[in-house]
Amino acid sequence: MALTLSITPADALIDVPRHIRVDHAQPGQTVEITALTRRKGVLWQSQAAFVADAHGTVDLSRDAPASGDYAGVAPMGLVWSQCPVDSPSREQFNQPVTEALVTDVVARAGGAQAQASFTQSLASEGVTRQDVREEGLVGTLYLPPGAGPGTHPAVMILNGSGGGINEPRAALYASRGYAAFALAYFKAPGLSDYISNTPLEYFQTGLRWLRKKVQPKHDFVAISGQSRGGELVLLLGATFPEEVSAVVAYVPGAVVHSGQNACDPKIGREGPTWLLGGKPIPHVWENNRTATWAPFDEGPAPHRHEKAILTALQDPDAVARARIKVEDIQGPVILLSGTDDGSWPSSLYSKMVKDKLAEVKHPYPVQWLDYENGGHSILFPYVPTTQHVYAHPVSGKISTSGGTPKDNARADQESWEGVLKFLDAAVRARAA
Repeated sequence: MALTLSITPADALIDVPRHIRVDHAQPGQTVEITALTRRKGVLWQSQAAFVADAHGTVDLSRDAPASGDYAGVAPMGLVWSQCPVDSPSREQFNQPVTEALVTDVVARAGGAQAQASFTQSLASEGVTRQDVREEGLVGTLYLPPGAGPGTHPAVMILNGSGGGINEPRAALYASRGYAAFALAYFKAPGLSDYISNTPLEYFQTGLRWLRKKVQPKHDFVAISGQSRGGELVLLLGATFPEEVSAVVAYVPGAVVHSGQNACDPKIGREGPTWLLGGKPIPHVWENNRTATWAPFDEGPAPHRHEKAILTALQDPDAVARARIKVEDIQGPVILLSGTDDGSWPSSLYSKMVKDKLAEVKHPYPVQWLDYENGGHSILFPYVPTTQHVYAHPVSGKISTSGGTPKDNARADQESWEGVLKFLDAAVRARAA
């Protein structure tokens, strides 16, 4: 029989793993499989060679490649090991929600060839999208199919130092049953181009608007943030505890930081990031006796921002002044980090938060998912994880986010699964 290639499911959400299988090769024959995906005009590709079993079958959920772009058994290895072809692109995953990703897969063995494709969507059928330009807010609201007042819990999503509106994450949250509000706070229409001097009251307005707009089930509103957004959600949970039902902190900071790479150049990277009541919140670089940017600035690119942050953490007084008072949070907390985070020490920061919450006997669940050799870019499952070196979207500095493709892919998958379980438990606890 002719060589066949099957991929199931062929069309599903991006967080759904696919079963890729080749049949009717010759036993012991080498089967080469190539995956090609076009993202924003750039072609991404991966390749791996397998040895067919005694039945002439290759099953990616069972078989490790004999050679290729990834090693070991990885059912979705052909996705996360993809790299740009003939492109200088340093972009990490940033796909428009409205454009599904289509990956073409080709299997070749002994002159025979079989083809198939699969589609990854960020929004399930029936999810609705609405631009938000109310009460000074700039964001996008995604609602699950059939959503109405009181039908779904809610989550507010905040980006990191790249700014903008995190629509992909919001669309995926909505596809999994949450009224999801992606709120921008800089680098979006009508807002500052920089993170400097951002008032926390803006986010309080966002939380209140979201409650008023969707009337969330059980009055549950979680906040989810990445990187500077991870720092921010811990800070918001501690500052407005009665308005935050749960905190999801991806690669967070345990202390308040200065403007850093996303600062307004007129204010400088050692200027304040957050304001409360019109006054700057103390940050770790302020009056710091040990902090220096030299380990980040000096030497050839790519630069590792984490090295500079570690110098600032050597001043215990500065750390104490800038520490986020996470003990004031009135809800469950989940922390997600990588031990090889190149942007800042998210693993150390997560431990600081977890230890403080344990010390005060935090009356709500606290989870910490720490990924060995994982980097700073923990996204969601089944996207390429090969792009570690990037140009910062504000400063332009060529840096590395750290981690290995394999370990970052594991972090992407397991973190999203963990967050969904965490939120489900938090909603049920709130209902009880």
